[in-house]
Amino acid sequence: MTSTAEPLVLSQRRIWIIFSALIAGMLLASLDQTIVSTAMPTIVGQLGGVEHQAWITTAYLLATTIVMPIYGKFGDVFGRRYLFMIAIAIFTLASAGCAFTDDFWTFVVFRALQGAGGGGLMILSQAIIADIVPASERGKYMGPLGAIFGLSAVGGPLLGGFFVDHLTWEWCFYINIPVGIIALLISWFMLTLPTKKPTKRIDILGVITLSLATTCLIFFTDFGGDADRGWSDPLTWAFGIGLLAMACLFVLVESRAQDPIIPLSLFRNSIFVNATAIGFVLGLGMFAALAFMPTFLQMSSGTSAAVSGLLLLPMMVGLLITSIGSGLAITKTQRYKMYPIAGASITALAMLWLTTLQGSTPLWVICSMLFVFGLGLGLIMQVVILVVQNAVPIDEIGTATSSNNYFREVGAALGVAIFGTIFTNQLSVKLTDVFTAAGADPEQAGQATATLDPAIMKALPDEVRQGVVDAYADSLAPVFWYLIPFLIIAIILACFLKEIPLSDEAGMVARGEAISAKDAEAARTASAEPDTVAMTVSGDRREPPASHGS
Repeated sequence: MTSTAEPLVLSQRRIWIIFSALIAGMLLASLDQTIVSTAMPTIVGQLGGVEHQAWITTAYLLATTIVMPIYGKFGDVFGRRYLFMIAIAIFTLASAGCAFTDDFWTFVVFRALQGAGGGGLMILSQAIIADIVPASERGKYMGPLGAIFGLSAVGGPLLGGFFVDHLTWEWCFYINIPVGIIALLISWFMLTLPTKKPTKRIDILGVITLSLATTCLIFFTDFGGDADRGWSDPLTWAFGIGLLAMACLFVLVESRAQDPIIPLSLFRNSIFVNATAIGFVLGLGMFAALAFMPTFLQMSSGTSAAVSGLLLLPMMVGLLITSIGSGLAITKTQRYKMYPIAGASITALAMLWLTTLQGSTPLWVICSMLFVFGLGLGLIMQVVILVVQNAVPIDEIGTATSSNNYFREVGAALGVAIFGTIFTNQLSVKLTDVFTAAGADPEQAGQATATLDPAIMKALPDEVRQGVVDAYADSLAPVFWYLIPFLIIAIILACFLKEIPLSDEAGMVARGEAISAKDAEAARTASAEPDTVAMTVSGDRREPPASHGS
């Protein structure tokens, strides 16, 4: 039940105004991640946490992954307007906390809070678009969203590098404060969405068990991929056992909950299962590849972290071309199945090309590889979300959106941990061999391997420096071979993806919370005939199935 007396009219002007609020929120979340990555060495050095710097990334990832299903479900239950503003407020206040703290572990806590806000911004933005734009027209809104990620991926490292070089690292967080305030004001005045009251008991036990399972997963993958612990460490497997136990308990809780946070009925929907499996496999393969390319580019090119971020520009250009192009094409043709198939195939071919990577590979060839990689990703990422949203009941759009994102993040965590271990183990052996061959004893070689960075690279003799670049390439290229089978699985899954007609009703219209501009205009035209008005406003509206009512 909504708090508004009359349904909203979803005019094109209102849709774009709401969309501007979403853009502001997503820019806030996406820009932060890339800015911080560049400034990380300076931050941990000044806060005295070099040996614990992985916690900064872990805290953000853990919080983001945990809150995704929570925001998705609570948005369906309570409405998304105030949740979106709460997410902005949490993110902005946490940014201020990061900027003003002088203690490493306090900084880690504030980074976790940033993740709790950032996860909400990403999920709620995707769900709100489904609320206001029919699936049949949603494709053309993918472009601006993809542009935000592209802008952040390129602009973030440059901004972070500028702040560190010319101001202080705190400016990486100061900048979020005015942007957050502006985003909050835009949302307050322009994000006119209905609020609701829950009609069923909130699934608190489901939230707790899912959060514990997610926590165990993140620590299991982090510790497994950590050189100091590894997959044989008892604590690593303690978290693995905890993950299995909590996952089983979560399924038991959800099977009995009145209104589960992730309804098990979703997994009886073949389209949802297929699209979510594609997201999981893609996350596993894609993020594992992307996690280590910037490091290789930085070491091979000898540039700073900020400048090396520009070397990812071709990938972002490729992603934008196909993301915008496929979105417009889907809106025009109302067909979507071909794009995940083509995207997974192109991504697999790009991955195959990346297996040829060598220390002597020209930079323009590497950029070409990344451009093709981006072309493939742009055909899948946003399309999979659209497919999921179109296949579920209208009152579960937020839940389905967040669940799809959640399993993609799970795949990413597993991929980065497992294949990161393969990469770093091979790299450590090869770098030690390089320094030993240059005349260092085993202890000196181990120390040189542990402390190697781009600044030290520049001071090395040409022969040793080329040996280091070769070691990075020879360690990274085999990892891509391991990832190709997962992309082949994605191709197979995409081939079996069932294609159904795209809905021509926005979520809010279908739930009776709003009326389309077309219906509103028809109502005004027939205003002289009250009976016709009533039929026009309420008669041509799809009601949610009774079994899925919330």
